[in-house]
Amino acid sequence: MNFDEYCQQKAAPPGSSTYYALRQARAASQPLLTALFALRREFEETVKETSDPTIGRTKLAWWQNEIAALAAGSPSHPVSKALAAYLPDVKAEYTTLQALLDGFEMDLDQARYLDYPNLQRYVRGVGGNFAALIARAATGHPASDAAPDSNWAAPLGEALMLAQFVAETGNDARHGRIYIPIDEMQRYNVTAADLINRKYTDAFTELMRFETRRACDAVQAALAAVPPKARRAQRTLLALAALALALLEEIERDGYHVLHQRIALTPVRKLWIAWRAK
Repeated sequence: MNFDEYCQQKAAPPGSSTYYALRQARAASQPLLTALFALRREFEETVKETSDPTIGRTKLAWWQNEIAALAAGSPSHPVSKALAAYLPDVKAEYTTLQALLDGFEMDLDQARYLDYPNLQRYVRGVGGNFAALIARAATGHPASDAAPDSNWAAPLGEALMLAQFVAETGNDARHGRIYIPIDEMQRYNVTAADLINRKYTDAFTELMRFETRRACDAVQAALAAVPPKARRAQRTLLALAALALALLEEIERDGYHVLHQRIALTPVRKLWIAWRAK
């Protein structure tokens, strides 16, 4: 298996939202975008699918060294080799790649967030940095090139994280992580035990209505800020945003029953939504 095949399997298995979003990108940018999504998945698996924090930190330390090796021109991992092949300026993106990894490291430091400003640190580290990488990769401009205005990208990435939190509420809780701020849960009289034990109540419905509306508003506001001249090149991010909005609408229609299941769109619907995003 070559590094392109590895990245494709890791990042975008057929039927996934990422798969359909990547298909909207320019053919020339798809290998790099796929590699970046694969890297994000590697980081995510390192912190979220490792039960022992010590092992998680060991794996993160390995990735720290691997990113440094990538910047030095000697990568060893298939994803790193793909990035070395396709990133126009690896060293220019080194800081953002490190910041992305640092964002995921927060999952090893805390599983709860006191309030929304506290949660935003994580959202910026993981969502904002990643979307900025994707936006630059879609145009072929490195971080050192200040010409393209991609200030819109980070807010969109952060908004997509909020949407993901809603969809993954139950799954995250079962794995010991709750991305709903503690003060908001207290405001609606919902406990962590309610989420872990899949307890549906009127209070939970109101809480999820609030979280879903905030995510929808954030995605829509971020979309409105994307410059018209950037939209053609940024169809991958635009497709992900359209898919996120459709999924949030489906979750709302289903009554926010996200504790015992993952509500999902059908592959055909994903294809249609991603194709129409612009």
